[in-house]
Amino acid sequence: MNPLREGEQGPDAKGMYWLAVLAAGPVWDIVRGRTHPLWPAVVAVTASVALYLVTATLAFSDRWRAQWLALPVLAVVTIAAAAAFGENWFYLLIMLAVAVGMVVRGRELPVVLLVVVAAGLAIRLSAGSSLSDSLTLVWGIFASGIVPAIIIRLWEAIGELQRTREELARAAVTEERLRFARDLHDLLGHTLSVMVVKAEAVRRLAPRDGETAAGQAADIERIGRQALTEVRGAVTGYRGRGLATELETARTALADAGIAAVLRVPSVRLTPETDALLGWAVREGVTNVIRHSGGANCAIELREADGLVLEIRDDGAAGGSAPGQGGSRGNGLAGLRERVAAAGGTLEAGRLPGRGFLLRVQAPNGREEE
Repeated sequence: MNPLREGEQGPDAKGMYWLAVLAAGPVWDIVRGRTHPLWPAVVAVTASVALYLVTATLAFSDRWRAQWLALPVLAVVTIAAAAAFGENWFYLLIMLAVAVGMVVRGRELPVVLLVVVAAGLAIRLSAGSSLSDSLTLVWGIFASGIVPAIIIRLWEAIGELQRTREELARAAVTEERLRFARDLHDLLGHTLSVMVVKAEAVRRLAPRDGETAAGQAADIERIGRQALTEVRGAVTGYRGRGLATELETARTALADAGIAAVLRVPSVRLTPETDALLGWAVREGVTNVIRHSGGANCAIELREADGLVLEIRDDGAAGGSAPGQGGSRGNGLAGLRERVAAAGGTLEAGRLPGRGFLLRVQAPNGREEE
């Protein structure tokens, strides 16, 4: 039996039936006429074998009944038979020990086996065997119970590990799907918003300023190509373009949307993880400003306070719909919140008193060592 081979089930009742051959010792004594009275001996060995087979079957299908019904009866019959007839009937205690190893689990196993060992030792000594010979035989009883118990428990542990591995694989697939969905939303949501804004600019400018409209159309083409590259990157594990790149894109997108941008972002060297995280925050925050705020101004500020704090605020109407507030609930802020939480940071989003909306992301200190 190879526990690593696909489809291998491990030991079962049928694999333990053959150990009923241990009853061959008593049968041999009966055949040779060494056991008297005859008919009680025949009944005893037959009952011992039948009870062992029943116990082995229940051990793998109904362990409670095996432990509290079949096994106790088997113990009484085999111990009584070994005490009554002696000689090779002692092998029935080994068969009993095997049954104990199949049925009993945990801390009770050595206790039950020691009881069987004590019974066997007492029977051997009462029959006149020497202490050394008796100890050798009772050690065989103990080992006969421990070995199957270890094998069965090992297979159970292997089964648990295999099930755990399958669960982890399913969880990894689910997590990767969520990651991909989040990345795709963040990438395309922002890019398509910018393309819509520029397409509107082309429509307005085309009748009166063809050259400027052509420039906006060229920007749409460039952004579309860039979006294609980003989507390909997302498929292969793309995680973000970084803070500086997103700030530059945000400045252009806000200007095209007719929103004045104020950026107060000092030049800092960030770790790749923090750089990507803050870049995602700028992307999501600016996308929401363009889509939902209806405001005329947007301020982006980065400062140090218990780590790094990025704030994006607008002056849109307080009654406007913001993601995660009121009736509109998109996936953007939820995805960003997951990213921030995974990095050990916090995210706050809500309307400001009077007018405007604030997105605040606090990330752990992500400065790169000089």
